Amino acid sequence: MATHRHRTKSLLPLLIWVWALSATHAASDEFPTDGTVIELDESNFDSAISAFDYILVDFYAPWCGHCKRLSPELDAAAPVLAGLDKPIVIAKINADKYRKLATKHEIDGFPTLKIFMHGVPIEYTGPRKAELLVRFLKKFVAPDVSLLESDSAVHGFVEAAGTHFPIFIGFGLDESVIVELAIKYKKKAWFSVAKDFSEEIMVAYDFDKVPALVSLHPKYKEQSVFYGPFEGQFLEDFIRQNQLPLTVPINPETLKLLTNDERKIVLTIMEDERDEKSLSLIKILRAAASANRDLVFGYVGVKQFEEFVDTFDVTRSFKMPIMLVWDRNEDYHLVVGSESLEDEDQGSQISRFLEGYREGRTIKKRISGPSLIGFINSLISIRTVYLIVFVVAVLMLIQYMSSQSADVPQTRQTPAGDEGGDRSAAESESHRGYQPGDKED
Repeated sequence: MATHRHRTKSLLPLLIWVWALSATHAASDEFPTDGTVIELDESNFDSAISAFDYILVDFYAPWCGHCKRLSPELDAAAPVLAGLDKPIVIAKINADKYRKLATKHEIDGFPTLKIFMHGVPIEYTGPRKAELLVRFLKKFVAPDVSLLESDSAVHGFVEAAGTHFPIFIGFGLDESVIVELAIKYKKKAWFSVAKDFSEEIMVAYDFDKVPALVSLHPKYKEQSVFYGPFEGQFLEDFIRQNQLPLTVPINPETLKLLTNDERKIVLTIMEDERDEKSLSLIKILRAAASANRDLVFGYVGVKQFEEFVDTFDVTRSFKMPIMLVWDRNEDYHLVVGSESLEDEDQGSQISRFLEGYREGRTIKKRISGPSLIGFINSLISIRTVYLIVFVVAVLMLIQYMSSQSADVPQTRQTPAGDEGGDRSAAESESHRGYQPGDKED
């Protein structure tokens, strides 16, 4: 009898594992896996997240124009993603109807895409055309570190990685050196190690000795090389600093990326970041950024992002281009005598600006708008919209009741059918007021 109890106890972990596996399969059987987009609701949302290792959820609203345009792209991408070695399922849920669930997942506009990896959500901010969406999402199911055995494998890896994430390739480097950091930064970058490569590869990626870790930013046509030391904080600093290009165009999307970087921002404000003079200036800024990696170098055009530029309140006082250092909160610093850049010898002027900043020859100012986090949050909050709609509705109700009590005789009776009509109208008004989209636009 004791032997029987011992065997039962030893089998218990195996039985629990088999039960959990069968439960997972049972849950996944509830949903199609043929590459169609799954429509979810409050009753099956959690079970869908549990059933699949990787599931991309589209939080949409039926009235949202962008949502309607996104829908066929998701339909086209779904069967391709379902056919991967590690399938990614696409689902959608009417977040306008299921508002409690939308609030729980901090949905602040429509459409919002979130990928749940083993139940952990991450907001998807990549491209939304089907072909590019597929390429982007493959990142989430790729190996932590890809092993490349030839020159063609290196070129193929870079091409397949696309342009939306930075790429790190180790040459003459054991994968064990970077695997821990590759796991840590998996959601933000591609990592690989080339086991065999030619001198042509060394020339193409601009390194002359090994071991070397090459960082590529295909979108910005930038690359840099790290020769070590490959231990301690040095390696992680290189990977962390190269999550961003040397010069960062400031826009709503890059502002979100900057929240993960603690460095102060050297910001150059220009009239139009795309004109010829600005493009030349950006190249000079890139050289300065390469020599000052303890700072982030950003640039923004008034024409491209006037709302952001106005928070600094400097364009009326100084001639553009204007340089300042922003601490990412409410304060920024102007360097005395180096507030503006003249057209001639801008490289020397930038050097003097940085020297003045490091020596403390600055004037501290306060921005007129929110901090970096505040500015991002101000783009729109669904809870703020709820509050505004509620307050407006209460005020309208008070005004309506006041007018009724003043104008209508006390002896008048309300027909039974009117109550339902008033309620329907109130519900219609409430729905019309709830439009949290600045993802819708």
